[in-house]
Amino acid sequence: MLNEKYIVVGVQSDDPFTSDIAHYMHQEVDVSDILAYKEFANTEFCPRFLSDESDFDHIGHGLDGKTVIIVSACSGILTRNARAMRTFLVARAAKDNGAERVILIEPDLFYSAQDRGPRPEYGRVAFQRSVSDYKKFDGQPWSAMLYAQLLKTAGVDAIMTVHNHSVAVQELFYNTFNGYFYNLSPAQLYASYLANHAPLNQPEDEQGIIICAPDKGATPFAQCVMKAYEEEISKSLLSRHKKPEFLVMSKERLGEREVVMKPAPDSPITFEALKGREVVVCDDMVRTGGTIMTCCKQLKAAGARRVLFVVTHFYSSQEVKDNLGSDVIDEIVTTDTLPNILNRDMQGRLRKKILVLKLERWIVNELHRQILGGEFKPYNPPYSVDISHKNPNWINNQALRDMEL
Repeated sequence: MLNEKYIVVGVQSDDPFTSDIAHYMHQEVDVSDILAYKEFANTEFCPRFLSDESDFDHIGHGLDGKTVIIVSACSGILTRNARAMRTFLVARAAKDNGAERVILIEPDLFYSAQDRGPRPEYGRVAFQRSVSDYKKFDGQPWSAMLYAQLLKTAGVDAIMTVHNHSVAVQELFYNTFNGYFYNLSPAQLYASYLANHAPLNQPEDEQGIIICAPDKGATPFAQCVMKAYEEEISKSLLSRHKKPEFLVMSKERLGEREVVMKPAPDSPITFEALKGREVVVCDDMVRTGGTIMTCCKQLKAAGARRVLFVVTHFYSSQEVKDNLGSDVIDEIVTTDTLPNILNRDMQGRLRKKILVLKLERWIVNELHRQILGGEFKPYNPPYSVDISHKNPNWINNQALRDMEL
């Protein structure tokens, strides 16, 4: 282990996401043989980088010159709070034993929801804050700032995450880590899937697909997906795909869980353009699924032939499964930033229409390209797929069956 320049560890010994990252980094030693995950009788966690018990010459220097890569993806029984505390201690253990650099890979960045606090100086957002917005955070901590400061204090030097939508969080972490904050956008991955594997935009279609932003907040990302899709279909002069169009929805909340949705006033197209078309709804996360279900229901009512929901962070609650199980959504494409979604029990009946793009190859590609440098042959394709054999897309798509690991 000590002969390796880059050392991949997790915050628990049996984390498949961490093991996959280590595998694609060509790490031969198992994660559990690098780090001991010890809990004292009083439940306090104390990690220990394992070393030769007979080596008394390198005490406290077993990681000199090494880059330690900590992977923390929410899976298993550990809570976010437990994972965060373990990350602090693993990072400190690495630095206290000589590590030159500590990199944290956290695909779904913790505490991002608390991206601002009750005062004007607590978080710079991309909109004019109202008194009611300040009041919403009254009495709460500015958790994103605290989390960034604790990671820095623990010894983390750089952070890589996936599709964090908060401008305030991005600026905060970028400044705290002196620019060594990398927020990866999966737009190109979705575009690759849509152009090459999704059963969209058949040759007989006179018009292309419609990319839909379910609200103003999702618009920048949906635009990125659309641009990447256009680039993807332009690679072949013989492409059967037509140029896509863009729809922006707006929502009005009538209650805690009730919303109405319609095309935004500045949307490039309106509902009249939807008849007989295939629509791809793009968002960063789903927590309840109510808003997305309402959006897709109205798209179908307006005449959309088929609706596909593309979402990066999938919180597989019972409420989400109930809402997205509606037949107004024909297919769901997500990622394993929250690896529990790979569990068929967590998917429930959604397994018949859900496909997961596994991001470990892509993350390793970006880790080398943006942070580690040096010679490295990128993995191509940059993702693998996880799809239930009960999903018709697996049955009807040989390319997907070939990609599945």
